[in-house]
Amino acid sequence: MSIEQEKFGGGVAVVTGAGAGIGMGFARRFAALGMTVIVTDVSAERAETVAGEIGAKGGKAEAMVVDVSRAEELDRLAAHVFDRHGGCRVLINNAGIETIGNTWEISAARWDATLNINIHGIVHGCRAFIPYMLKAGEEAWIGNLGSIGSFGVMPEQTAYIMSKHAVQSFTECLYLELERTGAPIHVSSILPGMLKTSIFDAADSNHEPSKSERHRTAMREMMAAYGMDLDQGVAEFVRKMAEGRFWADSQPEMTRQSLDTRIEFLQTQRPPQLAEQARHLLD
Repeated sequence: MSIEQEKFGGGVAVVTGAGAGIGMGFARRFAALGMTVIVTDVSAERAETVAGEIGAKGGKAEAMVVDVSRAEELDRLAAHVFDRHGGCRVLINNAGIETIGNTWEISAARWDATLNINIHGIVHGCRAFIPYMLKAGEEAWIGNLGSIGSFGVMPEQTAYIMSKHAVQSFTECLYLELERTGAPIHVSSILPGMLKTSIFDAADSNHEPSKSERHRTAMREMMAAYGMDLDQGVAEFVRKMAEGRFWADSQPEMTRQSLDTRIEFLQTQRPPQLAEQARHLLD
C-alpha cells in the first residue's frame, strides 16, 4: 500500500475551483484513491461535469457551486460538509484566476476579483474549515495553492504574482499557528511549476486590457510545449502531502532555481531584473 492510499484511502476531500485545471486534477486523484470528493466551482456546469466523470469511473463525488470570493459561501460550504458528511480529511484551497496587464491598465473590479479569489478565498477557506477540524480532533490535511511565482516577479502578471506571494506567507504562518496548537492538521504549500492547464486559455472577465491577449498566447504556447502533464504534477502534490511535507512542488529543479534567484536578489539588494526568458516573452 502506498502512503497516498494509507492516508487518503477514505474520508472526504474538499477542492475549490475543481471544475478545471489543477483543482480538477486534485478531485480526480483523491477520488481514484477512494475519497468522497466535494467538487466546488463558481460554475455549476463545470463542477457537475467533473463530479459526473468521477462517478462514471466508480468514484464518489458531489458537485457544489461556491464563489470563494465571498467569505459567507465558504462558511456555508464548511457547515454543509461537516453536517452532511461528518468530517473533512483534506481541504484543497485551489480556486484562482490569472490576470494580465500593467497595474494601471487593470480595472478596479478586476483587481478586486483577483485578490478576493486568489487570497481571500484561501484565507477564508482555512478560517471556515479549521474550527470544525479542530473540534473533530482527527488527522487532516490542508493544501493552499501557491505557485513558483510565489518567489519571483513578472511585469504584466503583477496581480497574480502579488497574490501568490501573499498566499505563501499566509501558508507559512498558518503552519506555525497549527503547529503551536498541537492539532493533527498538516499544512502544505502547493507549488506548481509549469503544468499543462487552461489558466491562460482566456480571460474570465472583460476587465483585462486588450493587449493582454499577446501575453496570454505566449504563456499558453509555452505551457503547451514545455509543461508537465497535469495528472503527473498533481500526483506529486498528493504524494508529498501524504508524506507530511510543507513544500509540495511539481518540479523541484524549477522550484530550486526560482528560490536561488530570489535569495540572490535579497542578498545583493539589487534592483529587480527580468530573467532572459521573461524578457524574450515580453519583447
